Amino acid sequence: MTLLPANLPHFINGEDVAGSSGRFGDVFNPATGNVTGRVPLASKQEVEAAIASAQAAFPGWAATTPLNRARVLFKFKELLEANADDIAMAITSEHGKVLSDARGELTRGIEVVEFACGIPHLLKGEHSMNVGSGVDSYSEYSPLGVVAGITPFNFPCMVPMWMFPIALACGNTFILKPSERDPTPTLMLARLLKQAGLPDGVLNVVNGDKEAVDALLDDPRVQAVSFVGSTPIAEYIYSRGSANGKRVQALGGAKNHMVVMPDADMDQAANALLGAGYGSAGERCMAISVAVCVGDATADALIAKLKPMVQDLRIGPGHHGDPDMGPLVTCQHRDKVQGYVDLGVSEGATLVVDGRNLKVPGHDAGFYLGGCLFDHVTPEMRIYREEIFGPVLCVLRAKDFGQALALVNQHEYGNGTAIFTRDGDCARQYAHQVQVGMVGINVPIPVPMAFHSFGGWKRSLFGPLHMHGPDGVRFYTRMKTITARWPTGIRAGAEFSMPTMK
Repeated sequence: MTLLPANLPHFINGEDVAGSSGRFGDVFNPATGNVTGRVPLASKQEVEAAIASAQAAFPGWAATTPLNRARVLFKFKELLEANADDIAMAITSEHGKVLSDARGELTRGIEVVEFACGIPHLLKGEHSMNVGSGVDSYSEYSPLGVVAGITPFNFPCMVPMWMFPIALACGNTFILKPSERDPTPTLMLARLLKQAGLPDGVLNVVNGDKEAVDALLDDPRVQAVSFVGSTPIAEYIYSRGSANGKRVQALGGAKNHMVVMPDADMDQAANALLGAGYGSAGERCMAISVAVCVGDATADALIAKLKPMVQDLRIGPGHHGDPDMGPLVTCQHRDKVQGYVDLGVSEGATLVVDGRNLKVPGHDAGFYLGGCLFDHVTPEMRIYREEIFGPVLCVLRAKDFGQALALVNQHEYGNGTAIFTRDGDCARQYAHQVQVGMVGINVPIPVPMAFHSFGGWKRSLFGPLHMHGPDGVRFYTRMKTITARWPTGIRAGAEFSMPTMK
C-alpha cells in the first residue's frame, strides 16, 4: 500500500490545527522531485479564526512590559540556536538551497531577533521640559494591534523574522502567511516561540493561497500588512491593503546590477559575481543578475574568468556532499527560468555557458538547472528587463561610467546594486547618484545588518517604510505626542486664539 504524504497543520492560538477547507497543495523535495507533504490552503473562515485569536491576545500582550516581551525573544533566540541544524535541514529539504546557505539564512534571521531584544531602548520616546511655562511635551510609541506578514518561498525563515520579532517586541500580535512551497520551517519557528513562553494567540500561522491573502487584506481587524515577493503581487497587496485603510510595506522584485570598472580586481569581481549570481540558484531578491562592464576589455577579461567558474559549479542535492548550488524550488519554476534562457538565445544574446541540459546522477527527477551565462545582452532584451529569479547572469557592456550609471538608473527596479572599483571618487559618485535603495562598494550583496533597514526604490518597494532596523519599529508602532500642564499656575478664563507656548 502506498502511504499518502502527511498533511501539515496551521498554527492557531498556540496549537497545531488541521486544515478544514478541503483544499491542499503539494510540498516537494526539489532535490528528488518527490512529494513530501501536503499543506492546507486556508479558507476565509480559517483565517478569520486566526485573526480572532490574535485579537483576543492583543490586550494582554500589549500590556506586557517591553522588558518581558524582550525576555521571550531572548529565550526564542537561544532555542533557534539550539535547533539550528534541524531548521536548516528543513529549509534545504523543502526549498532546495544548500545547507550552508540555509544556515546562513537562519543566522541573518536571528540577527533581527537580537535587534528586537533591544526593544526597551528602541521604544523610548522623546521628552521636552518647559515647551511653555509649566508645560511639558513627550512622545510614546503604541502598538498597532493585529498585524500580518505574507512571505515568499526563497527565505522561509529569514524573511518572516524580518517581520514578526519586531512586531511582537512592539506589542502587536501577528498572523503569518508563509509560502505554501516550504511551510515546515515557519511552523518550526512558531512552535519554538511557544516554547519560549509566547502566550497563545500572539503569533498564528495560516497556510494558504490567494484566498487567505485576500482575507488578511480585507479584514478590518488587521491593522498592517508586510509582504515580500514579486512586483505584480506587491503592487496588488499595497493597493488592496491601502484601499482598506491598512498600513502596508510591500517589497517587490529586483534586477540587481553590479558595475565592474576597468580598474577593478578582476579575480575579486569574478568570485563576487559567482557567489552573488548563482548562490541559492539565483533565487534571492538581492542576487546579482546583471554585470555591467565598463569597456570591452573589462567585459572580455571578466567573461574569460567567469566562464570556467560557471562551468565548474558543483550542483546537487543541498544536504549531500558540499555542492555550490542546489535545485530550484519547483519544476514549474525551473521550466520558467529555462524558458528565459531559450528567450535570451532567440533575442540574440551570446550564451557563453548553457546549463539547460544538466543531469545530476541519481536525481533525474530533481528540479535542477545549471548555471547560465549570457554576454552581449542589451537593454531592450526581456532577459534584461524582467526578473528571472534563477541561475542566469547577464553581462552588458557600457562605454563609460556615465553610461553604466544611466543603465542602472533607467531600470524599473531599484532594489540593490554594487560597484567594483579601486577608485574612491568613482565609488563615491556611484553611491550618491545611483537610484537604488541598497548599495555595495566592492560588496556584491549589500544586505544591511538588522540594526539598519532593508528596502529598495522604485518598483522594488511599495510603501514609505523599509523592513527591520529603525523603519521596522516605526512601521509596527504609532507615535503619540502628549502635551501636559498641571493645575498650578493656570490662569482662569478661556483662550480662543491659536495656542502658543509663551
